[in-house]
Amino acid sequence: ERPVLMPDATPVLALTIGDPAGIGPEIVARTLADPPEGVDARGVAVGDSEVVRRAVQVCGLDVEVVPVPGIADARGAPGTIDVVDIGVVGEQLAWGEVSPVAGQAAVTAIEVATRAAMDGEVAGIVTAPINKEAIWAAGSAHLGHTEMLGQLTGSARFNTMFVVQGLKIFFTTRHTALRTALDGVTRQTVGTAIAESWTALKVLGHGEPRLAVAALNPHGGEGGSFGDEEVSEIGPACDDARAAGRGVVGPIPADAVFHQGLQGRYDAVLAHFHDQGHIAAKTVDFEGAITVTMGLPILRTSVDHGTAFDIAGSGQASHRGMAAAFTAAARYAPFVGAMRAEYGG
Repeated sequence: ERPVLMPDATPVLALTIGDPAGIGPEIVARTLADPPEGVDARGVAVGDSEVVRRAVQVCGLDVEVVPVPGIADARGAPGTIDVVDIGVVGEQLAWGEVSPVAGQAAVTAIEVATRAAMDGEVAGIVTAPINKEAIWAAGSAHLGHTEMLGQLTGSARFNTMFVVQGLKIFFTTRHTALRTALDGVTRQTVGTAIAESWTALKVLGHGEPRLAVAALNPHGGEGGSFGDEEVSEIGPACDDARAAGRGVVGPIPADAVFHQGLQGRYDAVLAHFHDQGHIAAKTVDFEGAITVTMGLPILRTSVDHGTAFDIAGSGQASHRGMAAAFTAAARYAPFVGAMRAEYGG
């Protein structure tokens, strides 16, 4: 199955350049100048063309930056990078510094790319990192990319899925203090996370998903000796899921479940708080771990690292994560129709 509204074409992906003062422009430029081999997709940058041109220069790339007014105008000619020019950055920004102009440019690029995805002009969007302080300085009230995309697409079901070496990782709680997150691990929240994770796996083509649920406490709580969440909350949520016909396994001690998943025993693992899943994924492959935002009627993948202001403008930033996110978007593009059917839009 090909992407929705693009039945006979190579998928086109919109790559937002992120914060113009960070490494986003560089890693997008490198990815589009040298796309991953064997990937059946074409990329178009979304941002200010002069910012991309500066990134091309600092990276020493032998490509021409071609500003275009819209996705339909991009031609993808060899040796060029097409950029849907958003016209926000009017003067050269200092590398590695927070500014409201950079924040506004990051937000505008996301808005333009999301609109193109909602209209079916692109099969999906691939996002470079933004700086939260900068978007807040520009007036945005969102915590980050995911919340912004939820509002732009009218979705309240959005959730983060990590992918590392083929293993998918979901989360019961997300960006919140650890103490708050622990209180947020309840039978209801774990049950909801299981249901949404299960749905996401089905949307992505897993006919009979194999989902493992991590434990919260050391050794899985040892029957309540090291904490009773497994007995009182997580275990019952797993029982509820199995009673509903979902083949969920768990809770499994967190020091084993990710390893088991990477060995192929499970398609995905449900982690319960931010660092439980992030540390596991990033320790295995920091640059290769990427995120997919599920629960949206559009496809969105992203790098899982920040703006790296300390090396921005040096041309040293690795684009491996962006290349992996681009590859993942091409891989999941055939499921855009299923995403729209399940999540609306």
